[in-house]
Amino acid sequence: MTNVAFSIASTRFDEDYRPLGTTRITTNFANLARGENRLENLRRTFTMIDDRFNELAQRDNEDGKRYSVELDIISVSVDVDGEGLGDAVPLIEVLQTTIVDRRSGERIEGIVGNNFSSYVRDYDFSIVLPAHSASPSAEGLPHGFGELHGNLFKSFLHSDAYAQRFGKPPVICLSVSSSKVYHRTENQHPILGVEYRQSEYSLTDAYFEKMGLQVRFFMPPNGVAPLAFYHLGDLLDDYTDLELAATISTMETFQKIYRPEIYNAHSAAGATYQPSLTNPNFSTTSIVYDREERSRLAVEQGKFAEEHFMKPYKTALEEWSTDFTVDHVDLKGARL
Repeated sequence: MTNVAFSIASTRFDEDYRPLGTTRITTNFANLARGENRLENLRRTFTMIDDRFNELAQRDNEDGKRYSVELDIISVSVDVDGEGLGDAVPLIEVLQTTIVDRRSGERIEGIVGNNFSSYVRDYDFSIVLPAHSASPSAEGLPHGFGELHGNLFKSFLHSDAYAQRFGKPPVICLSVSSSKVYHRTENQHPILGVEYRQSEYSLTDAYFEKMGLQVRFFMPPNGVAPLAFYHLGDLLDDYTDLELAATISTMETFQKIYRPEIYNAHSAAGATYQPSLTNPNFSTTSIVYDREERSRLAVEQGKFAEEHFMKPYKTALEEWSTDFTVDHVDLKGARL
């Protein structure tokens, strides 16, 4: 029987950060830390995150400078063949936030997740899906699309490696889909803001559902567009306001850089809202980012996953995933 084992490495994401050889170059943080503008990019990004966090965390914070947010890159590798973690393959990368109270010196552990970077996801969306769609007889999605990736993610959340490192389930925060329409509700949260709902899942929503994650959409106070929060359990009650504020300030900053047409738009989302990357009424940040390069490199990294993970371990992965699906208990009842 095939077994998988996970290992976790942590790297501080600060002004001195330089991407590792195993890091997906298209990852938000890695993209910012490259090129001649890397230091200026990073400094401005961290300033934006801290300013946004202090705007959200107003209680007993009169000067708006009480807190700062530190970020660590959490790199997860997986061993499939049982030869040991020395030959483990890079699987996913997420971010861990830490809130620093400058007044008291206290360090408060934040949420793990936030950003989500995955080689297997690149393979699914950049290799498998285009090949399927190119067939004249293609309908719907490829058979079993996203199942292996979802099972690997759920297995990681059930692993001893995760339990020993993190006290709460992850929250992943991404952009809303430009192909869907969102409707504002009456539900409001002091930090998450106004909740929006959509009539049907996007492809990304369905993909994350296979990872055991449900999604809710909130537009934070003074934001201009909803964010998608993928989570387990109860998003509103399982996390503190400071934890949620750290996730929002980090990921909204990234989205303002990468999708300014949506998240740095001149007008806020209304009662009915459809995001658009062709919106002409927005402001860019002064942070350099090559969106075209990011799309191109996603294909290259999908091919990397195919060569170094999917093909060499194809039989073992298929057997393991089938067994996991049979034996898996819904994460909602897990110890997490």
